[in-house]
Amino acid sequence: MFSVKRLDENPILSPHHDHPWESTAAFNWCPVTHNGVMHCLYRAMGEPELMGDKHLQRSVVGHAMSKDGVHFTDRRIFIEPEHDWESYGCEDPRVTKFGSKYYVFYTAIGEYPFKPEAIRIALAVTKDFKSVTEKHLVTPFNAKAMALFPEKVNGKMAALLTVHTDQPPAHICYAEFEKEEDIWSEAFWKDWHDNLDAHRLEVRRMPADQVELGSPPILTDDGWIVVYSHIQNYFTGRPTFGIEVLLLDKNNPRLIIGRTSWPVMVPEAEYEKHGNVSNIVFPSGAAIENKKLIIYYGAADTHSCSASLSLDNLLASMKQRGFKHYITRFAGNPIISPRAGEKWEEGGTFNAAALELGGKIHLLYRAASDDYVSTIGYASTTDGYSIDDRSAMPIYKPRDIFESRGCEDPRAVLIGNTVHMFYTAYDGITPRVATTSIIKEDFLAKRWNWSKSFVVTPPFVADKDAAIFPEKIDGKYLFIHRIENVICGQYLDSLDFSTEKIVECIEILGPRRGLWDEQKVGLSSPPIKTDKGWLMFYHGVSEHTTYRMGAVLLSKDNPTEIIARSIMPILEPLEEYERIGKVPNVVFPCGIVQRDDTLFIYYGAADFCIGVATVSLNTVLRSLM
Repeated sequence: MFSVKRLDENPILSPHHDHPWESTAAFNWCPVTHNGVMHCLYRAMGEPELMGDKHLQRSVVGHAMSKDGVHFTDRRIFIEPEHDWESYGCEDPRVTKFGSKYYVFYTAIGEYPFKPEAIRIALAVTKDFKSVTEKHLVTPFNAKAMALFPEKVNGKMAALLTVHTDQPPAHICYAEFEKEEDIWSEAFWKDWHDNLDAHRLEVRRMPADQVELGSPPILTDDGWIVVYSHIQNYFTGRPTFGIEVLLLDKNNPRLIIGRTSWPVMVPEAEYEKHGNVSNIVFPSGAAIENKKLIIYYGAADTHSCSASLSLDNLLASMKQRGFKHYITRFAGNPIISPRAGEKWEEGGTFNAAALELGGKIHLLYRAASDDYVSTIGYASTTDGYSIDDRSAMPIYKPRDIFESRGCEDPRAVLIGNTVHMFYTAYDGITPRVATTSIIKEDFLAKRWNWSKSFVVTPPFVADKDAAIFPEKIDGKYLFIHRIENVICGQYLDSLDFSTEKIVECIEILGPRRGLWDEQKVGLSSPPIKTDKGWLMFYHGVSEHTTYRMGAVLLSKDNPTEIIARSIMPILEPLEEYERIGKVPNVVFPCGIVQRDDTLFIYYGAADFCIGVATVSLNTVLRSLM
């Protein structure tokens, strides 16, 4: 698991209105360090200019310098159209140092109206970023996004490039060169293209996807890291631009030995969602610094930005599916299943709240009858795994008209001497949040003297997945719930729900398009306070309605502010009991208990039974930081 942190100073480069050549865009940058100074090359665009009888917006490649990687000066044009094959634009540079030279590959636009066969790769060479010493047209066919490997592979110069970007399907491909001149040899490329299938990396997942190389390759002990653009649903009219990562074999870069399962980034920040072309993040460079992978990317075809993530956590996630490397399922799962002959739970026993009191972990689980009216059952465990005790009858069942069709998916929080239970009250029309409570002594004695229940969310508004933080924040209680597909919060003066009602939705967390949680998100269990902030686990639902669990770290002082969010899920349906049941492909935690550094995660599996898994708290926090 890992999280991505955008640089606080983003965007790093933006349009410069005093420079006509970059007055509307400065994006898709590729930095490299030379003599202790960071040089960045980037695509720049100004206002449309008159070319013949047409006004056209034409790109050039800009150059800027920085000593800290954040503040850039001396912005100037570095590559501009000089030849017929680039007369309508020079775009999207990627620079690699090889030997004593810097090789800058860029997209050359040779005709207007634009034709695929006139959109090709070109090369500029420099030794010091003061001037371009030579220029060449590289590919005789449609291609973009090429970058040289920084050292020889098997004794040869090598490169990655994206072929047929404008004559899809596009493919990221590998090329090797016996000598430098082969890079711009038309004869070389003709022979190479005639055998294109042998050079392709199989990167696309679906026929509707589009891929394009992002960064020049970076060598690590594990292989070559390559950041690339993976655009989902590119041909369906609803594209999702994502940034992903490949791990290529050291000696055979045609071989993909690891890859991200989902985008590490999608457009989320305002500067990524709004600009010349909305909702775009597009990788164009990368570096490794202090065990962090730095990703340089363009935002909304307007700005140049950067983000970072833990290299170790990234590599671990690419080698292991999801979070299975870190999380341990109990071998005896499921720990609770429907009992034969018990009508009140024969439809399923799942989605349990969890609370540790008196040396035991107490589970309040949803029990569905044969007509799927839910009540709450009880079980307990001393070791966290084996069930010691289980109620013969429901300990809580519908008592009012607003919950006549069921009490579902409880979460439990101890405040002072009172156990507060929040659950979904269903009347057959609209699910709403209700709450009740019980004194701790009665709870431990199994005297189920629950207080009067109150429905706390508005009528005719579907609301679920609720709990409160286990302690006050600035003298107030923070109530968490889900409206539609987002997790919301509201501060309360008291827990007297005869007067306190939920009328606000301070958005805390929403779905991320193109990721595993793109349809909706909801609270898993009450948040856990740590030295780093509040750790909140949540469930996310994918496009194909698979339920997984992720984590966010919230500010200790302002828990509506996100510090970090997991890119990969922590728990996903892999086992048969998680994949097959009343609702397939569901893991749905409602209760998590901390014992020292171990988190016991109790989750509903396929809306039928309950499993438990454990994970190290410090491992989760390290992965998020």
